[in-house]
Amino acid sequence: MRTLKTIFLLALVLTAFSCANKDTSAADIIRTNAADANKNMYVIEREIPGAGDLSADELKGISQVSCGVLEEMGSDIEWLHSYVTGDKIYCVYMATNEELVREHAKKGGFPANSVAKVGTIIDPTTAGDK
Repeated sequence: MRTLKTIFLLALVLTAFSCANKDTSAADIIRTNAADANKNMYVIEREIPGAGDLSADELKGISQVSCGVLEEMGSDIEWLHSYVTGDKIYCVYMATNEELVREHAKKGGFPANSVAKVGTIIDPTTAGDK
């Protein structure tokens, strides 16, 4: 059985080809698999001063804490990936509800300055034929 992480990675690969092949949409794959898993996608904004200056070891440690908490919480929440910027980290999660996302942040000691449910995913295929 493929996990959402495996499917998400496949979607990332497909994104590289989506402009050339209008029949393949990474967004469609993510939407379908999220619906099949009865989960929603959330984007979490974490304000962490100096996040962009964290070392690889520090990021690894943060990731290990996050994964440990997720393992304890069960399969209703899953971390897909994060974007590290200057003073923020933007995380993308799949979860059955927002409360699980906030619970994960609390248990892990991470800020969750904003949690936004993703309503629609667009990608280059959204543009249609040019």
